[in-house]
Amino acid sequence: MNGEALRLREWQLGPGQPTLVLEQFSAEEFNLIVDDRADVHFSSKDGRFYLGWFPLGRPGTDGQGWKIADTGTATVRGYHLSFDTETPADIVAAAVARVLETSPRL
Repeated sequence: MNGEALRLREWQLGPGQPTLVLEQFSAEEFNLIVDDRADVHFSSKDGRFYLGWFPLGRPGTDGQGWKIADTGTATVRGYHLSFDTETPADIVAAAVARVLETSPRL
């Protein structure tokens, strides 16, 4: 069988450019902290939303590179997503973009 018959694809691999994710956050709406490990943390001004980027892996995890979380409200539970250090930044950026698109300003 040839590649066309198998419908082969070239899948994106490797972490890519984390700036595709990080540039989606503005100082007007999010707090930014870069810690002593050079991990990057964003939180919304109200403290409900969090994004962490851990280039060398989040301490205490097995290679977690990205963490996205919303604490929820008093009546609705929040959620969290995580991606490993080798997840392409394009994929993480798409997830973050969708979260931000679905969170209208009050």
